[in-house]
Amino acid sequence: MNYLSVKNLTKIGREAPLFENITFGLDDTDKVALIGQNGTGKSTLLNCIAGIVTPDSGSVVMNKSEVEHGSLFSFLPQIPAYTPSNTIREHIFSSESPKLDIIRKYEQVCHAIAGASKQAANDRSADNKKSLLQNETRLNALTQIMNEKDLWTYESEVASILNTLGITDLDQKMQELSGGMKKKVALAQVLVEDSKLLLLDEPTNHLDISTISWLQDYLVNTKRAVFMVTHDRYFLDAVCNHIYELENKSISLYDGNYSAYLEKKEIENQIAQNTDRRIESVLRVEREWLLRAPCARAGKSRSRIRKIHGMMAHEKFKKQKKFEFEVAGRRLGGKVLELQNISKFYPKGNRVNTDAKDIPVIKDFSFTFNKGDKIGVYGDNGSGKSTLLNIISNKIKPDSGELVFGTNTQIAYYEQNPTFKDLHLSVLEYIKEIAENITLHDGTIISAARMLERFNFEGKIQHSPLLSLSGGERKRVYLVRLLMSNPNFLILDEPTNDFDIFTMGVLEDFLTNYKGCLLIVSHDRFFMDKIAETLFILENDGSISGYVGKCSEYLEYKNNQDRKKTQATKEKRNEKNTQTTPHTTNSTPRRRTFKEEKEFEHLEEAIFSAEDRKEELEKHMGGGETNPSKLATYSKEYAQLISDLELQYSRWEELGTLTTY
Repeated sequence: MNYLSVKNLTKIGREAPLFENITFGLDDTDKVALIGQNGTGKSTLLNCIAGIVTPDSGSVVMNKSEVEHGSLFSFLPQIPAYTPSNTIREHIFSSESPKLDIIRKYEQVCHAIAGASKQAANDRSADNKKSLLQNETRLNALTQIMNEKDLWTYESEVASILNTLGITDLDQKMQELSGGMKKKVALAQVLVEDSKLLLLDEPTNHLDISTISWLQDYLVNTKRAVFMVTHDRYFLDAVCNHIYELENKSISLYDGNYSAYLEKKEIENQIAQNTDRRIESVLRVEREWLLRAPCARAGKSRSRIRKIHGMMAHEKFKKQKKFEFEVAGRRLGGKVLELQNISKFYPKGNRVNTDAKDIPVIKDFSFTFNKGDKIGVYGDNGSGKSTLLNIISNKIKPDSGELVFGTNTQIAYYEQNPTFKDLHLSVLEYIKEIAENITLHDGTIISAARMLERFNFEGKIQHSPLLSLSGGERKRVYLVRLLMSNPNFLILDEPTNDFDIFTMGVLEDFLTNYKGCLLIVSHDRFFMDKIAETLFILENDGSISGYVGKCSEYLEYKNNQDRKKTQATKEKRNEKNTQTTPHTTNSTPRRRTFKEEKEFEHLEEAIFSAEDRKEELEKHMGGGETNPSKLATYSKEYAQLISDLELQYSRWEELGTLTTY
């Protein structure tokens, strides 16, 4: 089923068309990534599809017959908009989806009844009783609607998404959230909408690695179509079944994931280069003939002349320019940097309560950096990664402890959200503020303009104001400016945000050969695997531990540890339940809430249904099916079913220990 048709779409950029007359479609089973260099118009194209930006010509047609109400698609922009005074609940449930509207009202009434019940202990007035009765009447009406429309499963999915993303306090104001939490809330808003198509612009930016891993699994398993812009290569490989490349104002389709795209692209490039060599060989002979006297051409056909002119006009294959940068490095002395028992605390809540303890973000951390260290920093959002970088770069002071810098240590700090004092400066003027020239590793001295060319800023763009650049281009200029200062200790806070895949690859090559110290925070697992040799692990209590190895190796180790803890907890709970009988229990089990009662009923039905399906699959795999493709599908479904059943049984047992509503 076709969801989206784009026909002859054109959009003009700052100096020339970003894309011209591009045509493509999207079906219900498609999970597509749009890739291309910064400035080619990826975000612009996504915004045109979402109706945020108006194209100069062409059309975008959505198949709205697939949805009765609300929107066919949900759109996550690169920089989500929000009303600062809104609560998380108001932001997430602001969708036009009728299903979400019912769930929002249901959640509000449940919240109101819970508050009124607590107040009832102290306020037994008629007004309070009347308010409670009205809310209970509303709850009964909404419950009936939920039953009629079979929304309990959907409501459970919404709750699961919010809990997984760590969104628990729905009454918190948007303006109070960190950048990472705002991105999670924006992502949650998109995922909970009852839509058929997800349009996602850099969905992994500002998320921690564990959340990205969950989102990857979610998109793999969702039945919705996906069209996204991302530079996360692990993500691309795991999720996508098609790749669209935006290049030279046109769009090309490659079937398969990112690895398949790379293989096909390499074959295309080889064919293009072979074609160029063949044409050049033919033209060497034909040029000589064309340059002879007219009488020598008299016997030649006009079609051949046209063919030769066509070969001469053939556009040659252009190799991807290398993003090279290797300056004459500063010498690092014996001492680079020592961190001696540094700690940083942040106040807990308001300071009216003087007994409230401060929260340790970094606690009693010591480390000595040596020449050539390449260290990645791992931790969930809010764990203190940027705080650690800010302390090391002297942006903020620790509350205790000391930093001892080496004599020749020169730090350059690539901040996650760089500020530009004057966006009206041209690209070249901005770089010249640091240096007019720079000396390369081989002793060659080149100008700022030539250096910009090495970073793929050629021609008119050097004289364009920073204001006119895309987000990725602006950050690339910022990186050039930092490296022009010739640092020997490089600190990078999320350098991969807004960079295209091609720039990422070249940046990796540069950092692999970098001779100084390197400290990196990045959510890009591929990038971290390639660059970081050791990890700082930021724990929840403010302590920092070390792990020697790659990020993916640590994630595997962490997942194994988490599975062991879960199993141990389950065994302990089962042992406790076995030893505890109703006669030895002094406390009365609490009653299930109305919402939990509905969840309990739904779980029973879901478990019975899942067990029936499990038996069917076992029959198929036990000899009833011989088609290898179908067997693989059944096997995958069976594994997922077993995992789901384990969780459902666990929750059912938990709710079963409570008394009825």
